[in-house]
Amino acid sequence: MRKANDKTLKDAIEQMMQVYKLKRKFNETSVIANWPQLVGTSVANRTKEIYISDKKLFVRIESSVIKHELMLIRAQIIQKINDEAQEVVVEEVIFL
Repeated sequence: MRKANDKTLKDAIEQMMQVYKLKRKFNETSVIANWPQLVGTSVANRTKEIYISDKKLFVRIESSVIKHELMLIRAQIIQKINDEAQEVVVEEVIFL
């Protein structure tokens, strides 16, 4: 028998993440962990460094050709990231 104030585990975890302000950091870590699925393994293998700071995704790519192609689809990458997280995690992508 459930009480009126019972919550599902999912709701409890989401509430805890909001209370302790962990949701943004969790989403940022998720973006970095899922980078190969986002851009493909061939691009991920050429990625030397990736991090997020102030809603800006910084990506160091070793190939100038791949870097140029990613610049052309920059808006799509941002949209994909934010759709996956269901909130604005990244506002800008900077290729180094």
